[in-house]
Amino acid sequence: MIRLILVLLALAASPSTPQARGGATEVRSLPMHFEWRQEGPVETCGKTCRSWISAVGVITIDTPAEFHAFVEGRDVRVATVVLDSEGGSTLGAMVLGDMIRNLNMATTVGRTIELPGGDGRASRTTLSPHADCESMCAFVLLAGVRRYVPPEGRVRVHGIWFGDRRRNARAASYSAEDLAVLQHDVGLLAQYTVRMGGSIDLLETAARVPPWEPLRLLSQEELRGMRFTNSDYLFDQPPESVVANSSVRGVY
Repeated sequence: MIRLILVLLALAASPSTPQARGGATEVRSLPMHFEWRQEGPVETCGKTCRSWISAVGVITIDTPAEFHAFVEGRDVRVATVVLDSEGGSTLGAMVLGDMIRNLNMATTVGRTIELPGGDGRASRTTLSPHADCESMCAFVLLAGVRRYVPPEGRVRVHGIWFGDRRRNARAASYSAEDLAVLQHDVGLLAQYTVRMGGSIDLLETAARVPPWEPLRLLSQEELRGMRFTNSDYLFDQPPESVVANSSVRGVY
């Protein structure tokens, strides 16, 4: 029990550093950026053209401010946020998640693909389900009022460690002050998870994966059990607005 508590505490370290994973694209290694994307051309899909917000890259402490700047002046309520990220800052992810919930948005895992037209230019886009949402990205995914993870989508979790001691976690030393900070942070993360309607099993499952082991891929059954998925479709009508009473504050 004590060991599990210590790992849970480490899970919530605010200046977290995601585990590196081979094959990550250059774009996913950059700070998260947001783009409004739409299927097209209109001549092809007409009034049925789907649109979404593409969210790609590493979550940083500045990501909530970037998201605020992106949505300002746009009608984004009930829009779908499509995530493709290896994770990042714990605090940044929680603040971003609260913003997504307060805007009554949907979330999913996916990747925007540019389809070249006959003239060699990218004239159409489509949404591929083959994408990854890792580490703290999973907690952002949890923020959607409606959440859908396609069978091809991959959600991976792990126990986030101190950024400066992750590579040598077992040999590093930790002070009482470190644990005091982590106790506060894990409380915020647990409150956030419950507030978003997630299962506390998510925290326990992630905490069982130390920083020296590969990330844990969640099965479709686990995604349902941990409440990552609460819809069978990606672009169906969202339920009534659910506003999070956030206890996490950030500068927007």
